[in-house]
Amino acid sequence: MSLQKMSFIVRKDKYRREIAVLQRQGAIETNTSLFWLGGFKSDMMGSKAMMLDDLGQEFNLEVTRFDYSGHGQSGGKFIDGTISHWLEEAKAVFAKTNGEQIIIGSSMGGWLALLLNKALDEKVKKRIKAIILIAPAIDMSKDLMLDLFSKQQLLELENKGFIEQPSDYDEPYIISKKLLDDGEKYLLFGSGSMITNCPVHILQGGQDKAVPNSHSLKLMAHLTQDEVNYTLIPDGDHSLSREQDLSKLREVIEGFL
Repeated sequence: MSLQKMSFIVRKDKYRREIAVLQRQGAIETNTSLFWLGGFKSDMMGSKAMMLDDLGQEFNLEVTRFDYSGHGQSGGKFIDGTISHWLEEAKAVFAKTNGEQIIIGSSMGGWLALLLNKALDEKVKKRIKAIILIAPAIDMSKDLMLDLFSKQQLLELENKGFIEQPSDYDEPYIISKKLLDDGEKYLLFGSGSMITNCPVHILQGGQDKAVPNSHSLKLMAHLTQDEVNYTLIPDGDHSLSREQDLSKLREVIEGFL
């Protein structure tokens, strides 16, 4: 089936950005599709996203992936990005999908996957067949960023409006005060049980330094109303992009198919 490239404009609070989307068309008789939500500073051309596309080609599945504003091929500046913006973009792209969806969210995309599930109206939410979370960075802006900053970083954040942190990419992470403040509106921990109304599978690397195993276990304690499976890959890192990691992700997806 063909792979379509499209883009469209999303606007929030007068902030206009063009969102790049890649969607592989699936067979009409195939009702299950894959929807990818990438991580912070990642893009839709990463190894996990490409594996999903290969899977879609093999099984004639619709596969939808996109870049958040300020990421990859989409418009906007990374420093202007917020959870509000990226969630709105996820909702807009999800509206362009067809059939039942398996949502796969990696790192920050895991947080956005649960927020998307929560934000959709009940009729649309019924199209979510399952949610797969890879090293889910739930409440990232608080638990994995703000709460771990040093006094010097907090002072710099207040004075400059952002701080820089090392990353695995060519450029450092730029974490803005706007992103952190906006993230407070979307915190899930401490709000009681999370109800997704669909099966959830969590994949977690035991050597993950960005989203530690304890963070995923904390999420497990909140997902008490749905069927949840947890797979720990003892020697896996945060990206879970090795061949054996991708094979495990493929196995989980095929289980839902």
